[in-house]
Amino acid sequence: MSRRPGHLTSGRYAPPVPRASRELTSADGARLYAELHGPEGAPAVVLAHGWTCSTAFWAPVVRDLAVDHTVVVYDQRGHGRSPAPGPAGYSTTALADDLVAVLEGTLAPGERAVLGGHSMGGMTIMAAAERPQLRARAAAVLLCSTGGAELPEESRVFPFRSPAARRAAHRLLLGSRAPLGPVSPLTRRALKYATMGAGATPEQVEACARIVHSCPPGVRARWGAVLSGLELTGGLARLEVPTAVVVGTADRLTPPVHARRMASVLPDFRGLTELPGLGHMTPVEDPDAVAGRLRALVADHLCPADADADGGPAAPADVPAQSDAPAPAGTRQKKDRQKKERTA
Repeated sequence: MSRRPGHLTSGRYAPPVPRASRELTSADGARLYAELHGPEGAPAVVLAHGWTCSTAFWAPVVRDLAVDHTVVVYDQRGHGRSPAPGPAGYSTTALADDLVAVLEGTLAPGERAVLGGHSMGGMTIMAAAERPQLRARAAAVLLCSTGGAELPEESRVFPFRSPAARRAAHRLLLGSRAPLGPVSPLTRRALKYATMGAGATPEQVEACARIVHSCPPGVRARWGAVLSGLELTGGLARLEVPTAVVVGTADRLTPPVHARRMASVLPDFRGLTELPGLGHMTPVEDPDAVAGRLRALVADHLCPADADADGGPAAPADVPAQSDAPAPAGTRQKKDRQKKERTA
């Protein structure tokens, strides 16, 4: 019996065909697989996926953004098509090195981008906060379903009342090398409980299950050990670019307490979006919301000229966001028409 591919192959949650792919080399020689989607010369968005995932995780967000953005996605080391490093190759320093390699290897000289990170991808951005390459390349950041410290203490997959028992159980979960086995009704239910909200659709659950089950157990365990002792609060406090935060209110892996702490620490905080009833896999559970926040960051901080399409002055990039509410439909349609006219 043939093994099912590590992602869906049709529908919204299947990864689209990239315009180009790249093999990049990180500071320690680790090889990284990256893809470019969307038109050349369009505003750039760079997306970093989370623990046990791959470029395929971003599929519905890429499909949305690539209509009028250049979208870069890459496989974190040991995930997807990026080979696993040796035992010494698992650290937040390595994550930061890899992100720098992707930025330098996929963006044009002097080009800036909006960066989006989900879960461990958000931690990657925090780890790279003080890198001069990130400061030169990042116009704005979206931290999605992530946290900077105390992950075992705050997780709620095992809702024990005792903090010590909860911490111990989540450390065991993060560091487990147990094979997940084939995707089955039982494993789908377990994955949905741990990582998604009650309203996740069967297609969304299947998409996430295939991706997560494809991560090698050793890679999962080694990165889980890194996450278990994570402490990136200092880096978060030095992420001196406009940064917005998204979290699902039913996230058991990185509950909203993390998002609220990040909001209190970020030096250029641009708004917290809490998505009711959603779990940890927000880019899959509500790709429209996540893509919408990325689009807003592009419009506000990478393409401020969009703001003066009616002849008025563009809003300065350092004005804090006033609301997370989406623009009225008429305004969105008008901007879409203007964008199409400019690119025609």
